[in-house]
Amino acid sequence: MELNFLEIFGTIVGLVYLWLEYRASIYLWIAGIVMPAIYIFVYYKAGLYADFGINIYYLIAAIYGWFFWMWGHRKKKGQLTTADASTGDTPKDLPIVHTPGKCYLPLFLVFVVSFLGIAWILIAYTDSNVPWLDSFTTALSIVGMWMLARKYVEQWFAWIFVDIVCCGLYIYKDLYFTSALYGLYSIIAIFGYFKWKKLMSIQ
Repeated sequence: MELNFLEIFGTIVGLVYLWLEYRASIYLWIAGIVMPAIYIFVYYKAGLYADFGINIYYLIAAIYGWFFWMWGHRKKKGQLTTADASTGDTPKDLPIVHTPGKCYLPLFLVFVVSFLGIAWILIAYTDSNVPWLDSFTTALSIVGMWMLARKYVEQWFAWIFVDIVCCGLYIYKDLYFTSALYGLYSIIAIFGYFKWKKLMSIQ
């Protein structure tokens, strides 16, 4: 009963998080702190140890994302930065941008190393019966969360893959509320990508 309550509450917070992310609102990071705190318990009880671990990372990444969106303003032509605050000007919001080409190789390497490393840990040291799927979604989430914190529009592609895989994985684990949430995520993530593209053109 306690697990079901936490799962339902986490689903509600997740929907709020999804809506705020869709709108590129900085307040998504508040939900981004609450939601992993809930799912740390849900995933541990369900035996999804990699997802349990990734939520600790989510807590840290949410704090990083909050500070970066607040003060990590990029210097662009015609745009103020935090350095302009000393002159009395107010810096603009952190803009949505494309992922720099130089980031793709490091991100791919982080994904591969995380995927293989997490899978090995799950196989060798836990009783997980879905080590490869669990490690795949965890590794890709590590990459996607960092891209979200940097406000890269391509972060949506990572979440589309994660959400689709998680939807099936959580049905297998009898986490039906969470599965429904991730099924909705996979649909909204597609719309989210186009929403962010539109915001890029008008920001």
